[in-house]
Amino acid sequence: MKNPFQDLLRDATRLTQIGRLSEATAAIQRALGGQPLAKATPDDVLDGCVFETPAQPQHTDAESWREASHTAVGLTRAYKLYVPPGPRASPPALIVMLHGCTQNPDDFAAGTAMNARAREQGFCVLYPAQSQDANPQRCWNWFKHSHQTRGRGETALIASMTQAVMREQGIAPQRVYIAGLSAGGAMAALVGAAYPELYAAVGVHSGLAPGAAASLPEALAAMQGKAGARPSGALQVPLIVFHGDQDTTVHPRNGEQLIAALGHPTLTRQELGVSPRGQRYTRSVYVADPQHPAAEHWLLHGAGHAWSGGGVAGSYTDTKGPDATGEMLRFFFEHPRRA
Repeated sequence: MKNPFQDLLRDATRLTQIGRLSEATAAIQRALGGQPLAKATPDDVLDGCVFETPAQPQHTDAESWREASHTAVGLTRAYKLYVPPGPRASPPALIVMLHGCTQNPDDFAAGTAMNARAREQGFCVLYPAQSQDANPQRCWNWFKHSHQTRGRGETALIASMTQAVMREQGIAPQRVYIAGLSAGGAMAALVGAAYPELYAAVGVHSGLAPGAAASLPEALAAMQGKAGARPSGALQVPLIVFHGDQDTTVHPRNGEQLIAALGHPTLTRQELGVSPRGQRYTRSVYVADPQHPAAEHWLLHGAGHAWSGGGVAGSYTDTKGPDATGEMLRFFFEHPRRA
């Protein structure tokens, strides 16, 4: 004979294991006959959305690479956090890294070698993880209108997760940055556009501009370089872009549209170069003035859809370079957020 109580508890356990905590809570409530569970104390409010965050462990001097989850605006996602060994002479910076489709935090960390740089330079790295329930290919939902604006969807969830880690680790608020690859790059641009007071700069590798699409058909058109012009001025923070000119997954025109999203800044110089492993590139540098943030556009000649200078331990990497990880960090740390 079926036992409804045990069935509900099994459902709650399964939902907890896959990170769907709000649904697990509802299942437990049903098992208890509808009695509400004690509500956590709100820890943060952003644009009228209450973000509940549990007490977090304090920083120690030990290096750590751990997994946890965060819930905000009705969504729950797992994440991994790298904390370098201490002691700390000053509050550290934080880099938020958004993986591409079919990837996960471990894969993305291995391919970009961002944790190794964090160990050397003493900053923290947050890797939000997209769930397969939210997207079968684990793509961030940058092309859905419900995830594109401040205060809702995955943009709000990532911003809230960032704030929770900032509190836990004592992050320097003027040194918080966000970057991503492909769908993660498109989402990084959206989050940076939605929360310019939180992120000091944005890095996008093989991604798309904010507002490039609001549906799946529009997303496919944008990825093929067929989308029309988008409103400028969507991004208000410094931006560094990497894109291969032979990228057949996300057309390189999208890199140009990302720069245009700053409001068509003035080009100040272009440099032609070759990486130590023979990758040719053009680096375009754009002026920083009261109307336009600073920007760089690295166009990689002959390169496809892969993280430039990445390691073979991760997916979607191109070992020929130039070193996108190092150049993004250099650009980020040159641009702390202004008060």
